[in-house]
This record gives sequence, structure tokens and C-alpha cells, in this order.
Amino acid sequence: MQPGGGWGLLATPLSTLFPPASASETAGPDAASHGGSAATAGSHAAAPPGPAPDGGANAAGSADIPAIPAPPLYRDVRELQRLQDRMATGSGEALAAQNALIASIDRDLRAADSLAWRDPLNARALVIFALSGGGPATLRAVLGKGANPDIDERLVRGSLAYLEGREADALKELGEVDARALPASLAGQVALAQAALWVRRDPARAAALLGYARLIAPGTLVEEAALRREIFIAAQANDLSGFERLSSAYLARFRHSVYAGNFRQRFAAALTRMDFLNDANEFHRLDDLLAPIEPEGRREIALMVAQAAVAQGRTTAATMAAARVLAAAPPGSLDADRARLYRAAAMAASADRFDVAEAELQGIARERLSSADGRLLDAARSVAGAVEHASDGAPAPVSTAKAESSSNPSGDTEPDPPPAILAKAQAALHRADDVLAGGPL
Repeated sequence: MQPGGGWGLLATPLSTLFPPASASETAGPDAASHGGSAATAGSHAAAPPGPAPDGGANAAGSADIPAIPAPPLYRDVRELQRLQDRMATGSGEALAAQNALIASIDRDLRAADSLAWRDPLNARALVIFALSGGGPATLRAVLGKGANPDIDERLVRGSLAYLEGREADALKELGEVDARALPASLAGQVALAQAALWVRRDPARAAALLGYARLIAPGTLVEEAALRREIFIAAQANDLSGFERLSSAYLARFRHSVYAGNFRQRFAAALTRMDFLNDANEFHRLDDLLAPIEPEGRREIALMVAQAAVAQGRTTAATMAAARVLAAAPPGSLDADRARLYRAAAMAASADRFDVAEAELQGIARERLSSADGRLLDAARSVAGAVEHASDGAPAPVSTAKAESSSNPSGDTEPDPPPAILAKAQAALHRADDVLAGGPL
């Protein structure tokens, strides 16, 4: 499925960490409604009241099982949610089956007559489906036939506005709905969408909504998606304890999710923006975070961290992450080559290490690398060469490391190169910046 409209509302720097949800991901984890929780971000000590029974007027009074047989439309949508919950554990078969089931449900919802929407379960199914990957087109088509679903109109109007990217309308409608009063099958979806609407305005409120979504839907794709998003809110706030706690939970429980690959890329980018990763004495925290993951997964994330750190000019993080990979990767492997590339690229502009970097860069076979890494190799070689040529006849490089200063916000400590080196390497550095800025991060 292609990316849906809901998460596209986040046109802010945070959106690079708090990614837009795809329609398939929304199919279970992404929804819309305002929880108005008094909880603080990441805290659930005072749990809100449980959700309403999920059975409409004829509910048995608990759980998500109607007292009488559920209508087919509702059953099919609940089956979609169960299928998506399997995706949270890494089921590729469930991911493949999802699109066919969404298409089938879409046809059935569009074909249903107006009487079908008098059943509260069918009405609920319509909203759940829209927020679970069905998208706005189905919802608008049903409403276009004059249907009047037996459900809070704010959920219908607000969900449509959310999915169509009409942020103000979505907040007005969904912002008046209390997710805590909704049935369990809908509450998590609604809380997730509300978090997307609030994250720019009030990250703590968004985190509280995500916390409620996790609470109400444990073990589901809703929880998996909420946990991912809460991690990135903590990273944006530089909340190390929250980031570590939430990340540990995700990596221990959902590291095989079908969305884990995308998560790892953004997780690595988020890591490099946190202060601890640029402190050699605190770098061990990364090892602790990655401990639950299999060795290959640890190397993958460490490589992503090194790559992102190079792009951000954080040489301590880049070199230490690369060193972790080199200590564990098989000699001569592609992982080892990539680690050497990122380590050398981080050192290339250093006045007293460019020669080491240049020698290492010359030993890397470009044809083994991806196109992005190949461009980085070329740029890093250019930078190292520029520094070398600028050094000829220049005063000896200063070898004493400088303390952290306002001109070095990353916290890395690097020797202060002579002005001649800085001037003559400027063009090469700009070329490297252009390459890194266009990378896959």
C-alpha cells in the first residue's frame, strides 16, 4: 500500500523521526481521536478507564465479542485487524494477505445498502477499516450514497478529515472524542490518529495518547506502531531514560515486525541526535540497547548509526559505531567494508588523521558498495586528498584535542587544523556534504 494521508500532516522536522504511516501500517496501528489524557509522556501510573464493551447495543458486556453473531462486514474488518496483529510479529504471509483482504472488504462496504449502516457494528467496522488501511476513498464513497452510519458522527467526519489531510477539521471533530470511552477494537486506532494530530502542537499529549493506545491493545500492531512513535518523541525531546526504556521494549518484543526495517533506519538516525552517543564514556549505552538483538541485527543498526553520524558530522559516534561492526563482522565482508568506509569518512577531514583515512579509503573496492556508499567513498577520498594537499608546506597540525565548544555542538573533540587546510579543503567538504545530504537517511 502507498503512504496514507494521515501521517503526512507532520510537515515538521519531527516528521523525519515520526514517519508517515503507510496505508497498510495504518491498517491496525494508525487511527484518529483525542484522548485528552492527563498522563504525562511515557507515564501510565494512573491508567484511564477501560474501553467500552465492543459489541454495540447487543454487547455481552466485556471483551470484543458481540452477544449475537456479528454481521459479516464487522467480522471481516476484525479479521483484518487480527491479520495485521500477526504482522507485528513478523509474518510476511500476513502482510501479503492483507492487500487482498482490504480489497475484498472495500468492495463489500461499497456494495452494502443503507440498511446495513443502521447496525452499530457495521458502522464501527466502516470507521475501523478507514483507519486501518482502507483510506478515505471507501468512507467517502459510502457516505456519498447517503449512508448515515449508526455511530458518533464526529468519528466519521473526523476520520475522513484526518485521512484526507485536513488537519484543522480533523482536530475539531476528533478532538471532541474521548478514545477511552470507545470499544477496544476502535479505541487504539483513534488514539493513534489523535497522536499524529497533536504531535506538533503538544508532544507530551501525543505521547500520552500513544501510551493509551499501547495500554488498550497489547501485543497488537496498534501497540507496535504506538511504541515506535513514542520512541521518536522521546528522542526528539532528548529524553534518554524514556528513549532507552521504550527502545528496549520495542527491540525485545517487536524486532521482527514487518515494519522493523524502517524502524531501524529511523532509530539509528534518532540515536545519533542524542547527546550520549557522542560521548565515548557513554557509548556503552548503545551496546545495552542492542543486547536483545541477534548479532546480524546489531551490526545492521551499528552500520546505520555510523552512516547517519557521518552525515551529521558526528565523528565520535561514527568511528565508535564502525569499530563495533569491525570487531564482529567477518573479515573481508561487505559489512566490514562499509564500517571501514564510515570510519574513514569520519576521519577524512581531520588534520592529523586524514592520511590514515586516505589509506583505508584506497583499500575499499567501490564496486562492492551501493551507489550511495560509492558516492560517499568518492567524496571522502576527495576530502582526504584536499586536506593532504593543503598540508604540504603548511605548519604542523595541532595535535592537542580541543574541548567541546559552541563551534562544535556535536560534542566531538577534534584537532584544530591550520587555516590553510580549512580554506583549501572547503570545496571538497561542500561536495561531501551534498553527497551525504542526498543519502538514504
